[in-house]
Amino acid sequence: MIKAIELVNFLPHSDTKLEFDENTTVFVGKNGSGKSSIIDAITFSLFGKHTRKNNKSLIRRGTNQGFVKIDFSANGKNYQALRKIDSKGGLAQFSEYVDGKLIPIVEGERKLGLDESMTQQVEKTFGIRWKEIQIASIIRQGEISSIIDKAGKEKKELLNAVIGIDKLDTALRSMGTIQKEFRKSILEKFGYDDTQIPYLENKIIEYRNESKNAQPKLEKLAAEKIEQEELISKLEKQIQDDSSKESHLKELESRKNELIAYSIDVIKSIKREVSEKEEIVKECKPCFALSKNKNEIEEKINKIQKEYVHGESELANLVEKQVRLEEHEELAEKLVLKDGKCPVCDSSVDHLKPLFQKKHIENEIVEIKKKVEQLKDERHAFEQNLEKLSDNLEESKKAETILSTYKIKNELQLDEIIVEIKTKVQQMKKIPLTVNSGQLVEAASLDSHAKTIYENIVSLEKSTKDFDQQEFRKNKESRDYSMRKLSQIDQEYGEISGKIKNAKIELEKLGSTLKELEQVQGYVGELERIQNDVYNRNGPVGKSLRSWALDIISQKASDYLEKFNTAIKRIALSEENTKINTLCYSGKEVHDLESLSGGEKVCVAVAVRLGMSHLLGASNLNFMILDEPTTDLDSERKKDLVNVLSQLTNINENNSPMQFIIITHEAEIFNDSSVENIYEFVKLSKNESKVSRR
Repeated sequence: MIKAIELVNFLPHSDTKLEFDENTTVFVGKNGSGKSSIIDAITFSLFGKHTRKNNKSLIRRGTNQGFVKIDFSANGKNYQALRKIDSKGGLAQFSEYVDGKLIPIVEGERKLGLDESMTQQVEKTFGIRWKEIQIASIIRQGEISSIIDKAGKEKKELLNAVIGIDKLDTALRSMGTIQKEFRKSILEKFGYDDTQIPYLENKIIEYRNESKNAQPKLEKLAAEKIEQEELISKLEKQIQDDSSKESHLKELESRKNELIAYSIDVIKSIKREVSEKEEIVKECKPCFALSKNKNEIEEKINKIQKEYVHGESELANLVEKQVRLEEHEELAEKLVLKDGKCPVCDSSVDHLKPLFQKKHIENEIVEIKKKVEQLKDERHAFEQNLEKLSDNLEESKKAETILSTYKIKNELQLDEIIVEIKTKVQQMKKIPLTVNSGQLVEAASLDSHAKTIYENIVSLEKSTKDFDQQEFRKNKESRDYSMRKLSQIDQEYGEISGKIKNAKIELEKLGSTLKELEQVQGYVGELERIQNDVYNRNGPVGKSLRSWALDIISQKASDYLEKFNTAIKRIALSEENTKINTLCYSGKEVHDLESLSGGEKVCVAVAVRLGMSHLLGASNLNFMILDEPTTDLDSERKKDLVNVLSQLTNINENNSPMQFIIITHEAEIFNDSSVENIYEFVKLSKNESKVSRR
């Protein structure tokens, strides 16, 4: 029950405090005077709900903050709910009166879900949810008869909301989630779930057929494998026997090539040796005569050198004598006899000494010059002869060096070389200029090594006489082909064996899984049965709940109608397919809703709502708000409504009177009523209203 409410800067109320009777409280005033804002104040303070655009729209214009505070009782305890609004968000607080003091239950800034937390706590205190309160306790303008005027299908949905069928929907979704998670766990465990049982059955059939169809192929491949292995074994033995012959054949060819190469090398060697020895003979043959004259030439050179030295000495003396004579000649020109006297001592002489006679000196000089020329000619001759002899000596030394180089000491040794050359030449005449495989016999006569090679060749030819290279190659190709074919057979055999083995494993695995999934299918079937029968809103449980609820509402509504001053004494609500039917009784007579008067409809509607309140366990809430309940009623029906409400205030359920809060602009209808707690609302300005008690 609501005891009091305080509004500060909330909608048009700057500071309004209202106290409520435990019976009926009426708000009267013209439209726009702020009456309906009290509903927003009540719903906002308790549940954080209102009809405005947002919370800031609740703050009175011209101010930046406000609050609403409500005191109420429930289940024998007193509480206070406070919600403040400002630019930052505001504050929310829900408290209980304990020994006259407020003890906070929920408080803090209206952030981080505090609104929801406080709303949940209030719902817990009332024992009813906001959604259900809107149906049972808050009747907005024009909706008083809507609960019975709704179409049958809408009534059913309303009933579902009242009795909490949506909880069945939640349970249904939860059951769906449970099924989904259960299937997910089964899928994670087995790789399949119960929805794939037909698929598994088909897979089992496929694997069985695959294994069955593969067995004949496997047997055929096994026979082919044995056949190829036997053929390969036979070919391998033949190839192994022929491989040594092939090796000998290759060695035979190698030996032939070796003999040919050796023969060619020997021929080249003989030719080279003959050529070298011929060159020795050619160079050494004339050297013996030249080397024999060496001593004679050296003696001649020594003799000529001595004569040359003597001539040079004589020539030097003559040149020196000529110089002296030329000096005497100059003196002789000065020493001329004059009158038979000596030019030096002036003594009388017959003649001068020849040494001082010019003529004599001139003759001497002429003779010396002739002799000098003769000596020069002789010197030239000596030089030419000496040069020639030196050349001859050089040739003699060279010849001696050549003989020494070739180690030829005498002509007999050279004659032996000439004989050897003739022998080699005769040998070469017997050997062909080029050696091929058809001339191996001739090549074998070269030397002992060639003969050894030839004998090896003859032996190899005998050992390979019956070897057929083409047949050997054909056998190898056949073996290789058979090995490739065997490899293909092995591969195919392995694949088919693997498939059979895999099919066997899969059959065991799928069989085990199928067995498990059949049990799972039973569990899921049971879950689906529970889901459809228990949690489906149209299932047996849902229908039973609605039937039970309709009986309770019908019974309680009929109880209220019995206490009203109206002809309708009983009401029966029943479900038919997708809709709810409503029948009214006055005695034994049955009436449908369309045949009722306006007042009767109001009585029935109020009784049904009270029946719903009882069903919801609304004794903790114990109040009902009616906003403009007289709209569209004539004056007589308005009086009927007031009478009904007056009667309700006198009806106590479980010693707890029903509290009504009525909002209307028609104050006169309560003039003759028993209602005493009436508040009048007056609009002072656009942004402010005044409230006073009448």
